[in-house]
Amino acid sequence: MHDYKNLKVWEKAIELAKSVYEFSEHLPNNEKFGITSQIKRSAVSIVSNIAEGAGRNTDKQFVNFLNMSQGSSFELETQLF
Repeated sequence: MHDYKNLKVWEKAIELAKSVYEFSEHLPNNEKFGITSQIKRSAVSIVSNIAEGAGRNTDKQFVNFLNMSQGSSFELETQLF
């Protein structure tokens, strides 16, 4: 098991999620349940998968969750384009 709070990638993902939430405040209200909601979920998924993976018993499981987190980061990047 890893202590996710000591992982730089987790710290950066927290910063990213906060930035996404701040950014989303500037999007139009008519997007509240559209892209705004989706980009928030993607950002939270990134950091959540890092934390969940860190709590797993093997490095292989941890890497699997890091891969899911990476997938969510690609999803977020696409949504922001």
